[in-house]
Order: sequence, then C-alpha cells, then structure tokens
Amino acid sequence: MRRLITSAIAATLLLGVAACGSTDDTADGDGGSGGPDRVKVGAIPIVDVAPLYLGKEKGFFRDRGIELDVVNTTGGAAAVPGVVSGEFDFAFGNVVSLVLARSQRLPLKAIAVGNSSTGKADADFGGIVVPPGSPIQTAADLAGRTVAVNNLRNVGDTTVRASIRKAGGDATKVRFVELPFPDMPAAVAAKRVDAAWIVEPFFTVARNQGARMIAANFVDTAPNMTVAAYFTTEKTIAEKGDLTRRFAAAIETSLKYATEHPDEARKILLSYTKIEPAVTEQITLPAWPTEINRESVPVMADLMVTDGLLKEKVDVSELLP
Repeated sequence: MRRLITSAIAATLLLGVAACGSTDDTADGDGGSGGPDRVKVGAIPIVDVAPLYLGKEKGFFRDRGIELDVVNTTGGAAAVPGVVSGEFDFAFGNVVSLVLARSQRLPLKAIAVGNSSTGKADADFGGIVVPPGSPIQTAADLAGRTVAVNNLRNVGDTTVRASIRKAGGDATKVRFVELPFPDMPAAVAAKRVDAAWIVEPFFTVARNQGARMIAANFVDTAPNMTVAAYFTTEKTIAEKGDLTRRFAAAIETSLKYATEHPDEARKILLSYTKIEPAVTEQITLPAWPTEINRESVPVMADLMVTDGLLKEKVDVSELLP
C-alpha cells in the first residue's frame, strides 16, 4: 500500500494533480454539449457500494446530469492514486486509506458517506472468520496466526488489531497477508490462512462453507463506525464544484433509497458481483446513513498511530466534508 501511495504522490508532483477527472474542466454543468457529464467512479465490487449501482439504475445520477461509469478497484488503497492521477473523477474508499493519503499531503476530501457498520456485533456486514474445526475461539487467539485482509496496512488489519486488543490478545504478533475478498472463502475453507477479515457478500459465502465468525471487528473498533466515503481531490471540488455537488446529492439520494428498499439493494448485487441469487437473500446489509459519523474517524486515526501506519496524528477535519 505504501508503494501505491508513493505512486500517487509521484503523480501529484508530475501532474500537479492535473486532469483530476474524465470530464472536461470547462464543462461543470451539462457536459458542454447539452448532454450529461460523463463521470468515472472507482469502487470495489462488494455489497458496500450497492447504493451506487442502485442509484445508477434508478436514474438518480442521470436526473442530475451525470452519466455514470463505475470501474472496479481492489480497495481504497488502489482508489486513492486513481483519483489523484485523474483515472477516476470520484471514488469509494475506506477511512484508513483516506487518512493515510491526507498524511502524505495528498489533497483529497470526502464528499459523501459511503457506508457504516450496523453497530450490532451479531449482525454486522463483515467480521473475522476462521475455518471449520479451528482451535481459535476469540480474537485474542489470533496472536501468532496468519490473517487475510484485502489490503495490507489498511482498514482490515487496523480493525482486526482493535478486536485483538479488546479480547486481551497481543495485536503485534499477527501476520497479515493480502487476498482479494472473492478469494477469501476458498482460502479459509482450505485452511491456507488461519483467519480472514471478510465482508459481504463473501462473508456469507464463507459461513455457508463452514467458516465461523469469532469477532465483529468494526463493532469492536467504534460505535456505528463510518467505514468508507466517496471522495475526490480539492482541485475537482474547486474547479467542478457544481458537478461535485450534483454527484454528492445523487449519492445521498441513492443511500437513502437503498436503506428504504433493502430488497432492491440485494437484487442489484447480481449486476456487479458473481454470487448466487440465494446468497443475496442471506447477507447482512451495511448501514447506509446520509452523514459521516465524525466521532468515529478520529478513533481510526488514533489507532493508525498506535499501529505505526502514521508517525503522528492527522487533522481529520481537513478530510471531512
């Protein structure tokens, strides 16, 4: 992940954060030709971003003059350099990735909430799982074990360590390995890793294959924790303020609609993930509030200092909308 952030910094220095969007800089309303602005958004294909796809299907973006293109990423660590280099106009990224970027002086800013924990330890949209028959009973038992996360030195290992500490274990004795979420159920079932932090819909897939949850790491970290946000560069906000506002408004409408229509949120998963229809009925949906939980972000930032991801505290107020 440090390599990705370094690449993003290099892009910033070379480009001056130029071309931070696929739309024309002179077109901040209707695309300059009477048609919608074509906007490219980077997003990881997991349940968290269901409102994005649902909003596109329902026309919430089109209604605001936006033609949306969603491009798959592996996580927030990959989304950050994509936004900085101009590959994406906006992106979905977890809070840790954004705080890390801000600590590297990358001019990024959240413009809308992405998703949050449900706040329920027995009904969250992700957690730490172990293979069937594993001797691991609690997060404290992860000391000396191998745990899979989707991005190293990011929201996964940070919150897994929070669970370990809460359970009374040694969070410094865990070995983390990087695996894409879709590969985690098979890795856990085959016992190629001792445990995995995994989110829906793959969380349910893993448990259907016999995996057992031992901790709800988001719940252990902070109450109703904001997990991710949609973000862009300060340059885009300054030069394409109207477009940014329209995008944020469409996201807010999409989040509210997904919350009020969970059956449609489940159904839209079939359009961008490779899961069985029956699984969509079993998964736990994340919370999709319309505002960032501003109290949970500093908690994450402090944990990043504790875990050595940051050398010093970051003023997260600069990151938040």
